[in-house]
Amino acid sequence: MCTCSQKTQELVALAQGGDQSALNHLYKVYSERVRWMVRFRMSKELRFKLESMEIVQDTLVNALHGLDNFTYKNEGDFVRWLSKIAENELRGSLRKLHADKRDIRNVVRFNYDRPTTGGRYAGMPTPVDATTPSVIMSKRDELARLEKAIDGLKPEYREVIVLTKIDGLSYNEMGQRLGKSNEAVRKLMSRAMVELTVAFKRV
Repeated sequence: MCTCSQKTQELVALAQGGDQSALNHLYKVYSERVRWMVRFRMSKELRFKLESMEIVQDTLVNALHGLDNFTYKNEGDFVRWLSKIAENELRGSLRKLHADKRDIRNVVRFNYDRPTTGGRYAGMPTPVDATTPSVIMSKRDELARLEKAIDGLKPEYREVIVLTKIDGLSYNEMGQRLGKSNEAVRKLMSRAMVELTVAFKRV
């Protein structure tokens, strides 16, 4: 039986060979995932100023047209590659807003000017329980609730949840990115998950 990862690997290989149907299929399969990668990085206020679907489309087009620069190892690698491109696209959109002389300083949750981790990413962390974002991501009807819950979190909690549960960074990678030890990252993530669970039950 073909697993999701094997199917993705097959589609990526076909798309890299110029198969248009494979490209279209990857676009269809991952467009919703990329949409939430983008939206979870945006504050509630910023969503009124930026059209998330335009960023999603630009992300997928650039990613799929740039598949020759991607080496498939597992589906987690592919998801994190998409996430990195989505972050770059969002950063570009923020720069355009700034160029339009709109004040975005009070609506940006993350510091997008920090350098991203170089090289390939490691494997996905293991999901914690049934209320984690990684599990909720598979339940489309609960995504809107998750978005509202994340909106109410402190910026540092929001960031670690997105980096680990949505982007799939390991604790080691996230520690390097945030300049924290693995233990500090684990404690921060633990506190963030407690706050998210409480917030999710409230919305």
